[in-house]
Parts: sequence; C-alpha cells; structure tokens
Amino acid sequence: MTMELNDERKDIVIVGGGIIGCATAYYLTRHPSYDRTKHRIVVLEATRVAGGASGKAGGLLAVWAYPNNIVPLSFKLHQDLALEHGGEEKWGYRRVLCGNLEAQGRKRSELEGLGPAPGLPLGKRAGDAKKGGKAWSGTGLPKDLDWILPELVTGYEKMGGSRETAQVHPYHFTMALMRLAEEAGAELIIGSVTAINYTDPVSPASTPPPQSQPTVGNTGDKSPSASSLSSSSSRSRRKVESVTYYVSATDQEVTIPATHTVLAAGPWTARLFPAAPITGLRAHSVTITPVSAVSGYALFTEITIPSSPDVRYRGPVSPEIYARPNNEIYVCGEGDMDVEVPETTADVQVDEQRCDDLIAQVSSVSDHIRLGRVTRKQACYLPVLNIGGSGGPLIGETGTDGLYLATGHSCWGINNAPATGLLLAEMIFEGKTKSADIRQLDPRRIL
Repeated sequence: MTMELNDERKDIVIVGGGIIGCATAYYLTRHPSYDRTKHRIVVLEATRVAGGASGKAGGLLAVWAYPNNIVPLSFKLHQDLALEHGGEEKWGYRRVLCGNLEAQGRKRSELEGLGPAPGLPLGKRAGDAKKGGKAWSGTGLPKDLDWILPELVTGYEKMGGSRETAQVHPYHFTMALMRLAEEAGAELIIGSVTAINYTDPVSPASTPPPQSQPTVGNTGDKSPSASSLSSSSSRSRRKVESVTYYVSATDQEVTIPATHTVLAAGPWTARLFPAAPITGLRAHSVTITPVSAVSGYALFTEITIPSSPDVRYRGPVSPEIYARPNNEIYVCGEGDMDVEVPETTADVQVDEQRCDDLIAQVSSVSDHIRLGRVTRKQACYLPVLNIGGSGGPLIGETGTDGLYLATGHSCWGINNAPATGLLLAEMIFEGKTKSADIRQLDPRRIL
C-alpha cells in the first residue's frame, strides 16, 4: 500500500537562519499535518539568527512591493501574525505613511562627504521602472511630517497610506518567529553547512558515495556532486539524503538525515548549490536616535546637495528614511558590488565613509536627525538574481527530489517572508501550493 504524503516521516532541514528560513520553520510547525512526534524540523545557521540582511534591513511592508503574486498574501499574513502574537509590542509592527520627498539639502561646512560613491538602486520605489524621470511632482508636505524642514522641500508625493504600508523591526521579527517555531518543536543548530548529500533512487548501486561539497566560503571549488547539478538529467534522478555541517565550537562534522532541504541562505545559496543564479548586493545603513520623537513615515528621497569645496558633490542622492516606533530612525543608501560576498555574515565589511555620507545627507534636511545620536553603522548583502529579466525571488523545487530554493528576495525579503514560509510548508506537506499561484517563481524555469 502506498503511504499518503502527509503520513510519511519528514526530516526537514532549512539552511539559513534569516527571515526566510525562520518564517519557513514557523509555518511548517503551524501546518495541520505537522506532528512534532513524527516530523523533525531543523534550522541550520552558520553564525547567528538574523545575522545578515534580516537583522539590518529597513522592515518596510507595502502592498505595491513585488512580486505581485505573493505580496497581497504576505501583507495580510504580517497583520495576522501581529494580531496573534502581539507583534506591535514584540517586533514593532505598525501601519505607517509613505511618501516620495524631493528636497534641497543645506550647505554646511561642518558636514563632510555629503555625496555617496556611485551605487545601485535597491528598487523599492513604487513605479520606478515605469516613470523614468522624477517619481513625484507634488509640493504639499504633510503637517505631521514636522521633522523634515519644510523650507527645504521642493516636492512631495504620497506613495501609500496606512492601508497600503506598514513596518516591522526586522531583527525582532526574525527572532520572534524563530522562538515561536522552537516552541512548537523546531530545532536551531549553529553550524556551517559543508555538504548536501544525495542518493540515486533509480540505481543506487551504480552511484558513487556522496562527496562533500565545498565548505561555505570556498567559492572556486566544485565537487563532483555539486558540478553534476548542472545536468538536468542528473538532477531529475538525484534525491536529497542528508546534510553535513561543521560545528566550530566542538571541531566536529555532523551529518543529519534530510528528506526535504530548503536552501534559504540568501546570497550564500550558490555556495552550496552552484546552479542557483544568486549573488549579493551590499547595502549600508545607519540607525539614529533623533533629538525628539518623530511621526511614523517611510520616506524615499531625492536630496540635492549644494556643491562646495568641502562636499563631494555628484548630483542628487537618494537615501531612504524610516521612522520606527522605538524613537529610532533607520537610513539606508544605494547598493554596491565593490566587495564580494564574504564567508559568513560575521565577516561583512562596513565602509565607514558610506555610512558617514548617509548621515550627512539626511542631516542636511532634518535637525531632528542632525542633532540626534548615531547608534549603529552597518552593512549587509541582499540576495539578488544575477540573470536579467527573471525578477525574483525563487521559491520551490529545483528538479532534485527534496531540494527547494527560497532565495533571491532582494530588498523585499522581510515583506515577503510570511508568504514564502507558508507556501513552502504547503509544498512540503501537501505537494503543491494552494494559497498563491507562484509558477512564475518556480526555480525550474531558469535552472
């Protein structure tokens, strides 16, 4: 008798302790078919939960984000999670207003380096791809946006009201979902994955024993098992058997069984699955405690900085400014690919000059920020697809039995994590998705 899909024992290994991995673990434990006495869910994380972009992102949620086949679902799930688990208090969930702001920054000799190095847009502005030129033309600044100096504003346009935009604190949100998953039976293991091991269900006797793939960080090496992933005929015959990881604290290598493996390692995904067309875009950000409380706005800006001998002027700059409910302002800038993705999130290099540029740029239009206290300078890598015209993310099966991708979310990882986790839980426990049509995100379309 053939066993029903939901009755099979499942050893589910999630590689990556960022928001995608933690949301997947959470929704797996919430699936009606999950039985903690029969199914095992393990999250393998190399350094610490939310150590990468999931702990350093802005946390903006928007119904106009992309891709539109999962955004409405994810936006609603964010609200549901906040209502069920007290997200307003635990991870700063709230509805916010959002706008495009055009301003003339002040020329101040005490501000150094107001212009950034050439960068790459993160792609968050609604309608950027269609408008071509300026993304706004309005002039009316909202009265409660009183922490931006009105005399410097040359244009303002509302992008979204409280029904279309919200926010969370990414680090607290990620940590909360991981804790909730653990309470329901999931396990968190700190260890660096060194190999995903496969078996050939057709003729196992003819297949050599699985060989370890390169340790994360050795990007130039490919073992036979990794290289064979480029062959579709090989992929169709292979099946995930186990995952091997290294624990530095004990200097041990451990292998655990895996009937299902979800690669949610962000820009590190291709280190373990070279066929994945994923790379990393570095993004810098700073957090600032303003001199006094500010209203809840998310601002996409275009600030023109006057040229002067003490300013590296290179035209308008476009920092994003998010006010958070804990009296914190988050500012991020354009991305760059100047430094390759390092071995782990703990090795990310922070360019102090880029952070100082961000501080100077936003200080030029706000005394609340200029007189505030800088609390953090940081950088992270966003997982982006490195092939043109395909968009992202990639969510679903790879063509190798039991191997799933959940990566390439770019700047909308926090926004789309709940939908990603829910859909993967449906795939694993039901064999298909029912909450959204994500055929366009199927990794097999481009692998």
